[in-house]
Amino acid sequence: MVDSLGRTPYGGVIAADTNAIHDLFGEQREPKTHLLRDAFREGRLLLPPPVLSEVLSEPALEVFKGERVRALPLLEILDGYWERAGLLRGMIRAERHKAFLADCLIAQSCLDHDIPLITYDHDFRHFARVGLRLL
Repeated sequence: MVDSLGRTPYGGVIAADTNAIHDLFGEQREPKTHLLRDAFREGRLLLPPPVLSEVLSEPALEVFKGERVRALPLLEILDGYWERAGLLRGMIRAERHKAFLADCLIAQSCLDHDIPLITYDHDFRHFARVGLRLL
């Protein structure tokens, strides 16, 4: 089901940013690691498509990490996604904040599906003002 804004309800799931994926499958231990591990074990962890691209583009990516990341379900790209992401980026940049294209694409994926994003990147706080839920 998709609502009038093009959002699909994904109750109980969370999305992970690239740095959170490194935390989940690496040696890094951040305060939110337990949230990631629980969501992963319970099948509630989803990836915005740009996160998959970012992780797989790492030259030194370990084979096991690539396999595990490829196995995670991706958020669907909804009609109008690219336009909404462009407008979102323009709005954040107009406020003179950082708005890297990949971050905008990740944020828009989560906004479209109304699911929270777990990230350690402080630049995402600018997207919270437009409704992105951060963990």
